[in-house]
Amino acid sequence: MNVNVEEQVTRVIAGIGPLREEAMAQAAGRLDRLTKPQGSLGRLEKLAVQLAGIRGEPTPQFPRKAAVVMAGDHGVCEEGVSAYPPEVTPQMVLNMLSGGAAINVLARQAGADVYCVDVGINGDVRHPDLIERKVRRGTANMCAGPAMTREEALRSLAVGAEVAGMLADRGVALIAAGEMGIGNTTPSAGAPVDAVVGRGTGLDDKGLSVKRDAVRRAIEVNRPNPEDPVDVMAKVGGLEIAALAGLMLGAAANRIPVVIDGFISSAAALAAVRLCPAVQACLIASHMSEERGHAVVLEALGLEPPIRLDMRLGEGSGAALGFHLVEAASRLIGEMATFDSAGVSRRREN
Repeated sequence: MNVNVEEQVTRVIAGIGPLREEAMAQAAGRLDRLTKPQGSLGRLEKLAVQLAGIRGEPTPQFPRKAAVVMAGDHGVCEEGVSAYPPEVTPQMVLNMLSGGAAINVLARQAGADVYCVDVGINGDVRHPDLIERKVRRGTANMCAGPAMTREEALRSLAVGAEVAGMLADRGVALIAAGEMGIGNTTPSAGAPVDAVVGRGTGLDDKGLSVKRDAVRRAIEVNRPNPEDPVDVMAKVGGLEIAALAGLMLGAAANRIPVVIDGFISSAAALAAVRLCPAVQACLIASHMSEERGHAVVLEALGLEPPIRLDMRLGEGSGAALGFHLVEAASRLIGEMATFDSAGVSRRREN
């Protein structure tokens, strides 16, 4: 194993600290002085305090935002677990790089840039804006053995952490975690199979049965250690899923909030939290996916999404919508007048 890669991931985790309590207290105090009844903005106020704690600033701002799309292919597609063929992965990545995918539209609306990262596409994608960090050409079929080696899982984590550091150096203060990989709802699933394995991109009943059987066989063949997140990712995970987990670790180390997307993004978030529980405080849920396992993962993360639009696209599309709520919380605490500055009378005390 490449010890340097493992050490790199370990260093990133060691750099993740708790929320800044002083900034949170200042933010909470300011919210109570704004021209509104205390607590009347509900979860937006809680979000504003969380953002202050992550950034270490009582009135955090997010002038630069990025939607990161990690891309990788999956050998388990050999089992017929997806309604779409594997060649859609590189085709869709090129579509994103050309600005034509849903994530591009929603990111533009939110004032965010889109970064596509090739961590495991089973093919060659050429585009000047593609971030090429290929660990291997897709995973192996996890129904027949491990999806990848432990070193490859660690390298994927390191890729994600590296991208987070690069974005931090560019002044990015808010990240959406997205992905592209045909078949990736299958390695995002786990047990209990019937509760978490859904239809993905639109499987019929027969396809759903095949997919659930594939997940059962993968778990039986590989017997991943639930106490070892890297072992789980290596045996029954995906390159882009591990890279997303690394992105969240790197973002937390750089005090950058991460808005997670749907089922796959949330599965990566769960892996990141298992590696470092402190990451949880830097995560913001965006929406509740139609993929049935998403609710199970969010419950494990202790997160409640504010948006319910029956979405199941991925790409970071729901996270891009979540950017608007982050921006709203940030602007409210930063731009609203206080009772004193506006000359507005406070609530009568009994």
